[in-house]
Amino acid sequence: MSTLKTVVALALACACIDPALAAEAIEIGRSANGEVIRGSFVAAANPAAPVVLLVGGLRGADDSTAAVERELAAFDGSSARRLGVSLIAIPLANPAAAPLEFPPTGAAYREHAESHALWRFIGAHAPDVVLIAGEDAAGLSAALAEHAPAGVGRVPARTWSPGEAIADLRPADIGVSDAHREIERRLARTPRALAEELAHVYGGNFDQPTYIPAIAMLARLKLGQVDPIRALAEPYASGAKNSLERPNSLIMAGHIVFTELARLTRDPRYTTLVRKVADLGFDENGEMRESMPYHNEFSDSVFMGSTIVAQAGALTGERKYFDLAARHIAFMQRIDLRADGLYRHQPATDAAWGRGNAFAAIGVALTLREFPTDHPARAELLRDYREHMAKLLSYQTRDGLWRNVVDQPGSYEEYSATAMIGFAMLRGVRNGWFAHPAPYRAAVDRAWRAVNARTGSDGAVIDVCESTARIESLEGYLDREAILGRDDRAGAMAMLFAVELMD
Repeated sequence: MSTLKTVVALALACACIDPALAAEAIEIGRSANGEVIRGSFVAAANPAAPVVLLVGGLRGADDSTAAVERELAAFDGSSARRLGVSLIAIPLANPAAAPLEFPPTGAAYREHAESHALWRFIGAHAPDVVLIAGEDAAGLSAALAEHAPAGVGRVPARTWSPGEAIADLRPADIGVSDAHREIERRLARTPRALAEELAHVYGGNFDQPTYIPAIAMLARLKLGQVDPIRALAEPYASGAKNSLERPNSLIMAGHIVFTELARLTRDPRYTTLVRKVADLGFDENGEMRESMPYHNEFSDSVFMGSTIVAQAGALTGERKYFDLAARHIAFMQRIDLRADGLYRHQPATDAAWGRGNAFAAIGVALTLREFPTDHPARAELLRDYREHMAKLLSYQTRDGLWRNVVDQPGSYEEYSATAMIGFAMLRGVRNGWFAHPAPYRAAVDRAWRAVNARTGSDGAVIDVCESTARIESLEGYLDREAILGRDDRAGAMAMLFAVELMD
């Protein structure tokens, strides 16, 4: 079997499992009342077999739910399915019997949670046909005929009646959906190809020197686009614009692009800009502060307040900057690292926000890469990195992603955290930071497939969490909007992950 077919099978069928095994449980999403929407997947022996999605319970638990459950059991026990089709079955797509609308409107998944969950699941998993059991009062079939779910591609749909055996269907009866073809096209892209596509969309504006455009610019530098990035950075290097005119944590982290320019060009002006940020961690007498400023107690600051300081140490050779970076990380861990090894986003709630953990992951990974091997804090940083990666590894979903609230079943699978954690794990694999790297290498591969499949050539992505400030409840994090479309932060993180995979 070719590599491409293997990858396509993993993306479309959600996992490469032994067809002799029983149906595998999957999570579709979370209903408005907090109930996890569940389904099952049964793989065909042929990974290129078409995928049928059978949906029941669109009006709540009813006869269609029982009919789908019976058909799932029959299909799972049939030898015919080994050669014909793969099946995804969702017996109860709307547990709370909420009003549905397709295509969904409102902020996913805060509004019309069930509609968004099913619609985006169809787009991301790209079945070849959707079969609807029971009454389709919300018009799912008609909506699929007119619209591409999650912007991926069209998927044909029709009603299904009990007694129509899924195991009797043959590939010729089903065909290949437009969504399936688009996912296959995306997964054929190399990391460089994806990074180059996204470079046409992201990293072209540095009017505000924050970390989001800076990360996209780092990726463009790795693609060899040095001159346009130098042009974007020049107003700050020349002094025409003050990069710290309005200092905050986002601005501090945005200076990491100057580190890379300093290394590529040997222009001392960039080192001066990096050092200017790092010096914020010292008082007027040159004494080290308790931490870098502007952290606001957010776990984001494990990245935003430490990486640039460690880079100042690497550029200047001054040990005080490494001391400060280690001190800042230890400070943030006292505030935000939970006893179980995940990070809370901030002390107002223990919620293990996905991107909050991803910021900590890339922060330690990037900082650790700068540290001298003889620095006394390096061993502790390495231990911290390994422990966090091991904890995150246990929460990667079967589709290769991390959830918007890492440890909450049904919380949506979030794009930006997946790209960031995938990058952080890859750094460890590449640098020999794991005693047993194989599980992490496999996790990186799964994360890359997930990111690649969920990224359009136009820069549109599936399910990136909106910007998140201080929230005082778990429910508040669970209800953060999942953006569908272009997003500067998500695009930058995908580029960072992709260029790291190029090496």
